[in-house]
Amino acid sequence: MIQFYKKRDFGTFISDSFNFFKLYGKNYFKSYLLINGLLLILMVTVVVFGYKELFSQLFGSNLGGDTYYFEQYFSENGGMLIAVGLLTFLLFMILAIVNYLFPVFYMKRIAQGAEHIKTDEILSDFKNNAGKIAKLCLGIIFIVAPLAMFVIGFSYLLIFVVIGFFLIFLVYPTIFNVTTFLMYDYFNSSRGFFESLSYSMRAQFSYPNGSEKSPYWKYWGAAFVMVIIISIVASFFTYIPMIFFYGSILTTAPDANFEQNPFTGALGIAFFVFYGISMLLSFFLSNLMYINGGLMYYDSRTDLHQKVELEEIDTIGSHE
Repeated sequence: MIQFYKKRDFGTFISDSFNFFKLYGKNYFKSYLLINGLLLILMVTVVVFGYKELFSQLFGSNLGGDTYYFEQYFSENGGMLIAVGLLTFLLFMILAIVNYLFPVFYMKRIAQGAEHIKTDEILSDFKNNAGKIAKLCLGIIFIVAPLAMFVIGFSYLLIFVVIGFFLIFLVYPTIFNVTTFLMYDYFNSSRGFFESLSYSMRAQFSYPNGSEKSPYWKYWGAAFVMVIIISIVASFFTYIPMIFFYGSILTTAPDANFEQNPFTGALGIAFFVFYGISMLLSFFLSNLMYINGGLMYYDSRTDLHQKVELEEIDTIGSHE
């Protein structure tokens, strides 16, 4: 059993994230699939077929020499494209909520002493916190997201003076950590949205007592390493098909098959199948990042470390 409320170093965040899935992975993903499985299938289906149709029309118009064909297609099918776009956005929002909050509710129950979590219990957490979830979504959309975009945009502007490259590497993991801490704190404490947002930003740079070394670099490093691991694994299903796909285009005789749309053949179908697998894999692997973020959050709650340790000592004494 993993102890959540304790201090961890950089390496322990990574190892304990994997250990979490060794201990709870079967139960975790069983509930995850029961709650999220249909949404994942719908999302991947809509995106893959939507992209296939879009790219088929785009490449078809370009290869055929008709520069206005794609614009004509868009004007004739505008209603359908808007409806698919709205459906994709709605599915993405629901998926984002479930994907982010499922590990929050799951880890909260495990941290409270549960060993086997039932799907109904997680569903009840979503239902009982519906109001807070709505407030969280509004806060992220209208407050956190604009602030994050401003910081990211400012970092990109500084690329012209070189320092921007370093800032970008710092900014993305930090924003992820702040957002993750916000969600964990909002549902693991009695604080309101703005109080949790304030805590999530302060916790990146100092512990509550203010007398210990800043945890920023170990938090940043743990998040950065997880991003690299997930990107490498997920990209396997994206880059390899792309290499074959573009390789076939470049090696095709220009006088023989130039008019052929590369997205309509068997290779095009294989490309989008691999793209769909990559999407699914990314969703699954992202749980590593969220669990890692949860361990960082519990590390930051030094105000509860001693309390939990005393409770464990009392429990050992009662068994004796």
